Amino acid sequence: MKAGALELGHASKTTKSGVNRGMSILDLFIRIIAIIATLGSAIAMGTTNETLPFFTQFVRFKAKYSDLPTFTFFVVANAIVSAYLVLSLGLSIYHIMRSRAQATRIALIFFDAAMLGLLTGGASASAAIVYLAHKGNRKTNWFPICQQYDSFCHRTSGSLVGSFAGVVLIILLIFLSAIALSRQSLNH
Repeated sequence: MKAGALELGHASKTTKSGVNRGMSILDLFIRIIAIIATLGSAIAMGTTNETLPFFTQFVRFKAKYSDLPTFTFFVVANAIVSAYLVLSLGLSIYHIMRSRAQATRIALIFFDAAMLGLLTGGASASAAIVYLAHKGNRKTNWFPICQQYDSFCHRTSGSLVGSFAGVVLIILLIFLSAIALSRQSLNH
């Protein structure tokens, strides 16, 4: 009888529960990687500065992340998303133990989507500034500064990579939660 049920596409409850538990473990793993990516990006950008001497040692030009409000927003956005991801680990662990939980998955989808918007906004705005730092804009007399501030530009570019990796990971988290919810609604 069980073999016939499997042939018709009906899996047992233990099989479905095992798949949901596996998805919950994957959710936890992706959240941990996303924490590393966003926290690393916030730290890398927040500690970025470079000083160049100009003629004498008393006159120096300094480039800091806090000189540009866009980079400050980037650091704050990545820090908020990192803190949220740390707090959401508890629900992710709860989903491993209780794979049938629906209300908390819906809450995670909602908050994950909000954090996705915040992180995408911060990373995209900063990407525009980093592009100007690398390429400049001759029409507006904004000259590229990365020839002079090489270390500053490398660190800001690297932090952008981590932040956009966080964006991709949060999109994966939203998909995982949506798939888990759809699997549960099909079972009822």
